[in-house]
Amino acid sequence: MTDSLSFAFSPLVPWPLLAACAALALGLMVLGLWRRARGSLLRLLVAVLLLAALANPVARREERAELPDIAVMVVDDSLSQGIGQRRQQAEAAETALREKLAAIDNLDIRVIRAGKPEAGQAERDEGTRLYSALSLALSDLPRHRLAGSILVTDGQVHDLPEPEAMADVALAPVHVLLTGQPGERDRRLVVQNAPTFGMVNQDLTVTLRVDDTGAVPGETAELRFRQQDVGEQTIVAPVGRELTIPFKLRRAGRSLLEFEVAPIGTELTPLNNRVALSVNGVRDRLRVLLVTGEAHTGERVWRNLLKADPNVDLVHFTILRPPDKQDGTPIRELSLIAFPIRELFELKLNEFDLIIFDRYRRRGILPSSYFENIANYVARGGALLEVSGPAYATPLSLYRTPLAEIFPGRPTGQVRTEPFRPRLTETGRRHPVTAGLPGAGPVDGTPNWGQWFRAISVEALRGETLLQTPQGEPLMILDRVDKGRIAQIYSDQIWLWSRGFEGGGPQAELLRRMAHWSMKEPDLEEESLRASAQGGRIEIERRSLKPRDAPVSVTGPDGHEEKLPLIERGNGIASNALPVERPGIYRIRDGELETVTTVGAVNPQEFADPRATASVLKPLTDASQGSSRWLRDGLPDIRMIEKPTRATPRDAAGRNWIGLYRQHDFVVTGLHLTPLALPLAVLAAVLAALMLMWRRESR
Repeated sequence: MTDSLSFAFSPLVPWPLLAACAALALGLMVLGLWRRARGSLLRLLVAVLLLAALANPVARREERAELPDIAVMVVDDSLSQGIGQRRQQAEAAETALREKLAAIDNLDIRVIRAGKPEAGQAERDEGTRLYSALSLALSDLPRHRLAGSILVTDGQVHDLPEPEAMADVALAPVHVLLTGQPGERDRRLVVQNAPTFGMVNQDLTVTLRVDDTGAVPGETAELRFRQQDVGEQTIVAPVGRELTIPFKLRRAGRSLLEFEVAPIGTELTPLNNRVALSVNGVRDRLRVLLVTGEAHTGERVWRNLLKADPNVDLVHFTILRPPDKQDGTPIRELSLIAFPIRELFELKLNEFDLIIFDRYRRRGILPSSYFENIANYVARGGALLEVSGPAYATPLSLYRTPLAEIFPGRPTGQVRTEPFRPRLTETGRRHPVTAGLPGAGPVDGTPNWGQWFRAISVEALRGETLLQTPQGEPLMILDRVDKGRIAQIYSDQIWLWSRGFEGGGPQAELLRRMAHWSMKEPDLEEESLRASAQGGRIEIERRSLKPRDAPVSVTGPDGHEEKLPLIERGNGIASNALPVERPGIYRIRDGELETVTTVGAVNPQEFADPRATASVLKPLTDASQGSSRWLRDGLPDIRMIEKPTRATPRDAAGRNWIGLYRQHDFVVTGLHLTPLALPLAVLAAVLAALMLMWRRESR
């Protein structure tokens, strides 16, 4: 508590009236002096005394309570502070600073932790927003009480404005205490250019650059490139120069590309040594070969389905008459062109993405060697779809050809012709080709589908049976053959669903899924593991033909591994979500299945240059007359100094100390006014002056 004495006026009349009286008195005095009238000076004395009494001078004594100054400490809690011993340095500095500041009289401390990413902030990639946190903290503080600010950080701040916009923050010194070490070295991988999509089996490129802050000219680094479903290769990459890496997408849908550069011995962090890219593969018009063994009602189902898709290039042949049948019908009335068997099944076989045999029977049109070509085509990665007619149970069956080596169902020689409704097997309820089909009905229940009237009896040799008859005989089997796939439907009655017989059924969706599964559509993989990052969480989905209780393993960018149990959602899908904060590459494993996902940007600002530095915040310290120093050199002393002026300039930091301003702000708790012009004394003086003036003028 302090007192302050000052002098002021508390006029008894308004100031304009007092000024008018003063002007009138001055005019009369000037007139009297000009006319040499007696007593002019005495009249002036009387006027002055009267005006002084009306002005009412007082002695003003204030009782003041001094307000404490405020020091703001901002502690960087960003992800780059987790490098090395930086976080330990920051915590030790925060503890010591709290003690030092608390020991200073009349000083309040405000501590703010900033830079830690919130949920979903990693995706926005805003970097370390330390200046925004400081500006927000100062916005609700009285600036005339601000003693200064202390930032405990590694110096990597990504929201610093232009120097002219720092005026509000630079009213008091800003001191920066740096964690880490000067002269640090780090290697990182930067993506210069990468495609987000590409055509399947066409040449694509990714442009990368390996940056190394301490590399010598001509230095190289080992770069590992992994491509999903392809493998891994090692590339020697020049440091500091762009490198273009070619690749091809082997399938449609999402493909993952991983790049990792070998770390150096003094690596700050390996988090910026790895990059994962997601590239969507797009097929350029699927080439489908449809061979119909004979004209029948269901032929139109396949044709309508395939022709309705503008991305399908369909080649369709229907065998109207075998070569050994002579009925006199002119050739021009049977077909427009001859069946080009050699061109299709020998020269251009590998150009097709899918081959469909619809109710085909052996008639001597295709020699045995061509069926061997088809079997080899499937083994090399092709797709074959066979819709069996009654001939599959006869000696004219395709099973009597070299295709028997890849067919999953062996005919028993019987054909069932009673009405029935196809049913999903237990596997079919979990397989993506048939899971969730409309009208499938409950487990062990009758589906809400129309009836079929013919089924070829087969014995399942391998593969997965998805549809069956009420008696449990296979109706549809899917199988993998080396690198390729094959699917068989043991009935030619699916066209009844397309006609809406007894309510119909999901024939279009079923055939579409089956065709796309044959062509390795990623979304229709029966054993798959997927992960995607959104909203500060990683959504993980596992699809499997069998229920599994085992949790998945999630490995973060820092190497920490966490087990996450998945919850069964039905239709063969189990999923769960894992909250994450750290940006980077997360690897998810489930036995032999493995996938990765990236949280945040491909090149996050936080780790674009993780070296500790004073250069980024130098404009702020210069504008506020603050300072920067390394914590490794010890914590400086803190002094309270008077605010410098033009007349008395002074430094706000020294060799081993930093200064905070003593603002001397106060609040008035009491006010005492003492009149200096006492009424009786003024009246006596006026009367005395009037008497002197009367005596002077009476002579």
